[in-house]
Amino acid sequence: MVKRMRAVMTANEASTRRDDARSGSRKTRVVLRQVDAWSVLKFSLLFYFCLMLVFLFALLILYWILGLIGVLDSAAHLLSTAGFGDPDSGFEFHGYWIFSRLFLIGVAGVFVWSLVNMLVAVLYNLVSDVIGGIELTLGETR
Repeated sequence: MVKRMRAVMTANEASTRRDDARSGSRKTRVVLRQVDAWSVLKFSLLFYFCLMLVFLFALLILYWILGLIGVLDSAAHLLSTAGFGDPDSGFEFHGYWIFSRLFLIGVAGVFVWSLVNMLVAVLYNLVSDVIGGIELTLGETR
């Protein structure tokens, strides 16, 4: 994901690194200057698609449980007495229709949020050219 990273070390850090080498730990400073937008897009697509599947599966289980205990039938009866639905057959919940629409909305959300993440990565690359990126201190203990 990281296209370029450059380690920055001053003379003071070199002396502390020698001291840390004796004590068993190392530290280094790394500047993150650029993030590959294509990698961010690929990772975001996979992440948001998996998240969408988890939410759809959780809603499917909730829909199934509500159908088993009769909540959906009671809500359909309440809505049909309130005037919603067909006057002859009453109001009905259609699970296939509901979940097919939720899947299409979820896929659209996956693409939109992945593109937003990619645009944020491109924006970070543009801003990091001006301000120099994010400076990280990495440490290793032995």
